[in-house]
Amino acid sequence: MIYGYCRISRPQQNIERQQRNIFKEYPTAKLYCEAWTGTTKDRPEWCKLIKTLQKGDTVVFDSVSRMSRNAAEGVKQYDELFDKGVELVFLKEPHINTVTYKQALNDSVPMTGTAVDVILLAVNEYLRNLAHTQIQLAFEQSEKEVKDLQQRTSEGIKTAKINGKRVGNSKGDTLITRKSLESKLEIIEKAKAFGGVYPDKDLIKVLGIRPNTYYKYKRELKADIEEYGTNHVITEITKMLKAKVKG
Repeated sequence: MIYGYCRISRPQQNIERQQRNIFKEYPTAKLYCEAWTGTTKDRPEWCKLIKTLQKGDTVVFDSVSRMSRNAAEGVKQYDELFDKGVELVFLKEPHINTVTYKQALNDSVPMTGTAVDVILLAVNEYLRNLAHTQIQLAFEQSEKEVKDLQQRTSEGIKTAKINGKRVGNSKGDTLITRKSLESKLEIIEKAKAFGGVYPDKDLIKVLGIRPNTYYKYKRELKADIEEYGTNHVITEITKMLKAKVKG
């Protein structure tokens, strides 16, 4: 049986993107969806899904952050489900899918029946540890992105940005310009990463901005969309533009 799990942190966020992405790859998936933050053991729908899972079942996530935003908890849950024989699929991080992890474990260097086997055993153990490290890193990156987002999108800063105001005057603060807002809108509409048709290198030329600036905008948009949903982000940027932010 194929299941999909979708989660948002707050009811006002948009869960449709996750559902759409899962159904695109797995049209027959049975979805479990919820608006919930906190640990995996506290989520009602997730707990229902866990109790339902049998060996050979598959669970599809839009991204690793939907499974868990706590690294230690996520790795523990991953290992438990893997040991149970459940396949895990992460659409945005396919390199940590259980099928990939399983392949890494199976690709051991064959023993030779000689003294060299001592070395080969060490090599195989290293390869297994390396494969598991990739899983840990994916969950750790997800946790880091959450912390960065929370710091960057506090309610006071968000409100000030909507009104087109600069927040504070401390070192490192930047003024939100009309150009940056217009660029972000175009990135959402045209970049392949957000469902558009332009590869990054081509869109950089179209926008006429530096690559570092482009990728900075893209990272910020990805984090905001993950947290608030595409429609909400577009609405907020449009509000800021209407406030006639000077650029």
